Amino acid sequence: MVRLLVRDRESIQEAVRRFRKLVERSGIKKEMRRREFYEKPSETKRRARLRAERRSRHNRLLATAK
Repeated sequence: MVRLLVRDRESIQEAVRRFRKLVERSGIKKEMRRREFYEKPSETKRRARLRAERRSRHNRLLATAK
């Protein structure tokens, strides 16, 4: 949970800006996007597998370039 205490003589715009930064850093926005639509467990695993394949391919390319 993100809590924001509004400082003395702080404008609304400044408080909203600080709030947005806090939400972004805490990962709430990312989590909301992830949960926006239901994703089947098989799709989650497939996405993770593809991400791992891309990562390993990238690492192999970097290793051969050295």
